[in-house]
Amino acid sequence: MVIVQINKVVKVSGETDLTVLLQKLDPKLRPETYVFARVDNNFDASPLNPLLRFREVEGQTLILSRNVAAAEGIEHEFPCRQVTLNIHSSLEAVGLMAAVAGALQDAGIPANVVAGFYHDHIFVPADRAEQAHKCLLALSGQDS
Repeated sequence: MVIVQINKVVKVSGETDLTVLLQKLDPKLRPETYVFARVDNNFDASPLNPLLRFREVEGQTLILSRNVAAAEGIEHEFPCRQVTLNIHSSLEAVGLMAAVAGALQDAGIPANVVAGFYHDHIFVPADRAEQAHKCLLALSGQDS
């Protein structure tokens, strides 16, 4: 039996205050190198265990381990590392990504952002990942 509730009020989860978000940003640089790849929409990417799979009209975008992409012969680009912002940001928070993107822009570092339910994840070029991490630590005042 399936029960469906209609007109249920949903409480916003996560932090929305930009000052708090920036103070508690707590960026963590992940060790794995990932890549972006494109495959057809009928391709079963499940065995590749992608970190992200997003379906677009033109095909699926995958973020997956560089080692997996190379082993499977999948064309890919943008070797990158993941910086996770460990503050539980609300999906309705305003300004966090603008502040993060601005800080990285000032350093000349490209950023590709993915919003998860609990955290935001920024994919930065692998060869600039340490610099990006330091930049985000400075943004949150954690660089001292």
